[in-house]
Amino acid sequence: MRPAWSILPDEWKDALSEKGLRPFRAAQILQSLYRDYIEKWDDATTLPKELRQQMQEEFPITKTELSDVAESADGVKKLLISFADGASVETVLIPATGRFTQCISTQVGCAMGCEFCASGASGLDRSLTADEIVSQYMFGRKFGQITNIVVMGMGEPFANYDETIRALKLINAGKGPNLGARHITISTCGVVPGFERLSQEGIQFELSVSLHAPNNELRSQIMPVNRRWPIEELLETCAAYTQKTKRAITFEYTLVKGFNDSLQCARELARRVKSVPMAKVNLIPLSPVSHRPDFKTPSQETMLAFLDVLMKNGVQTMLRRSRGSDASAACGQLRRRLIEG
Repeated sequence: MRPAWSILPDEWKDALSEKGLRPFRAAQILQSLYRDYIEKWDDATTLPKELRQQMQEEFPITKTELSDVAESADGVKKLLISFADGASVETVLIPATGRFTQCISTQVGCAMGCEFCASGASGLDRSLTADEIVSQYMFGRKFGQITNIVVMGMGEPFANYDETIRALKLINAGKGPNLGARHITISTCGVVPGFERLSQEGIQFELSVSLHAPNNELRSQIMPVNRRWPIEELLETCAAYTQKTKRAITFEYTLVKGFNDSLQCARELARRVKSVPMAKVNLIPLSPVSHRPDFKTPSQETMLAFLDVLMKNGVQTMLRRSRGSDASAACGQLRRRLIEG
């Protein structure tokens, strides 16, 4: 038994043959799944009734439940999606002019333990399977046509590499949802072995790296992963990835008041990231998290001064606007528990 949403379009003929089913049905199955967006095989009316029953037995459509929806004043929606075993994850929908972005999770909780992020505050429960990752997209598209996916939700994608990449390949597939690879961004906190694996995929997914500090002393205080792969090794790996793939990397940098927001930090960050060809930086205002009440968002003046230093040093930089914070849907606020109300 293999979940339908875990099977790549090119695998369907062989999957059907293995079960003694007629492979010519593959085109009808793909039509039902990714053009009609059925939620149960009984809705696949182009298939004979007997075959629908066989499909349910051999290739079930992953059972998920939309347990809650929270909406912020700026239109961002956070969905709580629950699975058959009772585990749940949060996924976020971000509307903008000409874009509708979904932030997808890859694990239930997170083992990385970054201090500014709520997802890891209670540790890791388990990794998601490819079909469970795809199911978030399936729910998201009910709210509108998804134009972009960012794999920046709960969990570390490179710690669940195989299932994450299978899910993204399926969402990218031409006979599947057909979302362009350049509209899919994977975010890692710096799990170095994942870079080489991704560089061998031959797919033009975008890649972002959570940096959040310009040196080992600061980064290790808020990101335990830095003790395993320090910043020098991480940036060397990033440079090698860019040279091999010719794809730019975006560094994410969350600004925390009085911790990593000084002009000295900005100058050091500029020197660091310029070692990576075509590097970009996204500055992110800290979104408050309950387990670190001492972490505060810097003033707008401080963030603009930080931005100015980077730009004057020739680093392509953007100061992002925080969205969804009033629904606990902003960067770093997703967590492994029911939405509090």
